[in-house]
Amino acid sequence: MVADARALNAWRRWGYRLLPGEAFSYLLHMRPAEWPIMAGHTALGYVLAVGFGGVARGERLGQAVWGLGIWVVLLNGGTLAINSVFDRDEGDIGYLIAPPRLPRHLLPFSVALLAGGQLAALTLPPPFQIAYAICFALSILYSVPPFRFKAVAGVDWLINMWGFGTLTPFATWAATGRPLDLGHGLVLLAFCPLFAGLYPLTQLYQFDEDRRRGDRTLALIIGMRRSLDVAIGCILLAFALFGWAAVVLRVGGVPLLLPLAAWLWVVVPWRVGYQSWTAARHQQGMYRALAAWAVTDLVVLLVFAR
Repeated sequence: MVADARALNAWRRWGYRLLPGEAFSYLLHMRPAEWPIMAGHTALGYVLAVGFGGVARGERLGQAVWGLGIWVVLLNGGTLAINSVFDRDEGDIGYLIAPPRLPRHLLPFSVALLAGGQLAALTLPPPFQIAYAICFALSILYSVPPFRFKAVAGVDWLINMWGFGTLTPFATWAATGRPLDLGHGLVLLAFCPLFAGLYPLTQLYQFDEDRRRGDRTLALIIGMRRSLDVAIGCILLAFALFGWAAVVLRVGGVPLLLPLAAWLWVVVPWRVGYQSWTAARHQQGMYRALAAWAVTDLVVLLVFAR
């Protein structure tokens, strides 16, 4: 932890002046730097559900925006905050460089966010409520002892591939109340193996931190080489599912080759040269993979949101 995380940069100094005491620390541990990425992936389901024409007309927009806020701020923010409570990281973590000292009441604050989101979900259709309840339970199981499945190799992977990969875009689809058809179901399903490929890549730069805590993550158990092999295999499976969805929905799938190439451009050189990479370079690789994810979201919309 840096000497004064509150004075790390102008943004931090401004934040602590605006929200005095520990208030800004609560916000930082919700990791708002991730919210744009989370919001983009969550909103994908809405655009798939109503199409670009429906977006232009504002079709079911209020429901979608409400569901988006519940999912991103309350569920995701609460999940990351409760994760901070039990991780007690001293080094950089995802979307939070030099985390500030944990606020005294971060645990009840985190639980209040998660529980408040479940109550707010009751205003939306039942599929959204169910998806939220599943992810609420997964958040607790993932971070909180005695479960703490993020430290159980393989279980952490399964939770994230389903929670972030498929259920997150499904959330705003469900918020519209539209039934899910086979073709679009395959699109949402494809994000499960895609995140299964991304997730090990987010752990490689944290090897030393995870070893220090005794967390036996999937990447630590199988090692860097196999983690990268798994990532490549899962990415290829995801794009096979996207291709299947294109056949079912009778749309041209050729543009999907662009995000596939972006992923391979990131992970193949990583696989070849990982042994000489520093932790900082592994972290850079993670952010490049996130950029490939963003390209995938965009192209998937262009292909499937009709």
